[in-house]
Amino acid sequence: MVLRVAVFGLVVTLFPLLIWAQAPQAGSAEPEYTAPLGIALEAWPYPWPVRFLELDIEGRRERMAFMDVPPTGKANGRSVMLFHGKNFFGAYWEGTARALSAAGYRVVIPDQIGFGKSSKPDVHYSFDLLAANSARLLDELGVRETAVVGHSLGGMLAVRFTRTYPERVTHLVLENPIGLEDYRLKVPPRPTDALVANEMNQTEAQIRAFLKMYPAHWVPEVFERYVEVRSRIHLSGEFPRWARSAALTYQMAYEQPVRSEFPLIRRPTLLVIGQADRTVLGRDAVSEEVKATLGLYPELGRAAARDIPGAQLVELADVGHIPHLEAPERFHQALLEFLGR
Repeated sequence: MVLRVAVFGLVVTLFPLLIWAQAPQAGSAEPEYTAPLGIALEAWPYPWPVRFLELDIEGRRERMAFMDVPPTGKANGRSVMLFHGKNFFGAYWEGTARALSAAGYRVVIPDQIGFGKSSKPDVHYSFDLLAANSARLLDELGVRETAVVGHSLGGMLAVRFTRTYPERVTHLVLENPIGLEDYRLKVPPRPTDALVANEMNQTEAQIRAFLKMYPAHWVPEVFERYVEVRSRIHLSGEFPRWARSAALTYQMAYEQPVRSEFPLIRRPTLLVIGQADRTVLGRDAVSEEVKATLGLYPELGRAAARDIPGAQLVELADVGHIPHLEAPERFHQALLEFLGR
């Protein structure tokens, strides 16, 4: 595959749309969203200017959005690249990026192809493709090496990136990554069309219930915005294209496990594991009996730490799937101490 790369110095100026599209109904404790949101999040504000990397993927011209955050503290000449999870996008790293920037780091935050403000093409998604795109982004920005932080699905990508480009990685940080187990051993495969239909049929209540499984404690001021994004995208006329992209990236995570690669990692590695996390890929496709044997993050984190040479494990009690949003002070302390070594 040939990738042609160019960066556009395009700054996207956005007006605030963090208010709910419609006030809660009388007697209702939760909002209802009625205003559509484009699948490229055109009207959703990001904390820093957004630029785009042009890519040629399977003969298509696609765009990869990213933020390049300079240090606000005394620059230390080092960089950190942040990989988002499947149900999120680069903007949710704002607090982490501010902490890193204040500590002197340059922070690169891509929206991977298929997510956030990036293109949503109907192509074969692979961790190798996303890793190559990320390496090209570093090339264009003149970043020779970087620390890599991956959350959830981004953790699987971070493992593949580190394995493929070890010379470019100074430190690897895995924050509650999915892929700590091979889901194919217990979760049955599903046709892509069935996954698309499942996305298309989601209601706002189902979206909220799904996202509420992530944190140990639901704080609307922190998490409701992600319900809003998903719910309003569902109202977009382009939603079928988003749903297919979401189904294809599910297949990528299911069909391309990275668990067997852990012993091959040769970079300093930090695992940060929220102990209340029970995230499972394809949890709706298995029985309750099987589900009880999956997503056991305390056990999975310890097993991963044993298998990754020299890995450091930080266990966060009473924290679920998203430590950098649920317990930012504890997460950032562990992250900065690790990177400072």
